[in-house]
Amino acid sequence: MAEKVSVVTDLAPAAEGPYSQAIKMEDYVFVSAQLPQDPQSGKIVGSDMATQTEQCLKNLTGIFSALGGQMSNILKATVYLTSMKDLEAMNKAYKQYFTFLPPARTVVEVSGLPHGALVAIEAIAHLTKVEVQGGLML
Repeated sequence: MAEKVSVVTDLAPAAEGPYSQAIKMEDYVFVSAQLPQDPQSGKIVGSDMATQTEQCLKNLTGIFSALGGQMSNILKATVYLTSMKDLEAMNKAYKQYFTFLPPARTVVEVSGLPHGALVAIEAIAHLTKVEVQGGLML
């Protein structure tokens, strides 16, 4: 029987409510939306989309690093923006973390995020060693 494990690491901001930073089950990891918070202070980092996106991705990196994984293990990401006008700036920062074969992704606009953040990013990953190959066109 598969075991459900709560992931807790100081490499990402602590959960501020009744949820886990991430849940691991077998080789799958479901990461809660990461705000652009400094893991130690809990304060929002930056006031622009690029800086905040980078901090969200650093927090995701911290969680995967604590599990022995990496960003290339991400299969699906969901990005929450407070304004679609910031999509280009978010994409510019985001693509630096996914230089080849980025994960499937959904971007949605929301009316607000905790602490006045501009962006939050959640992810689903598989933690086996990944061989990154080119795309398949049908």
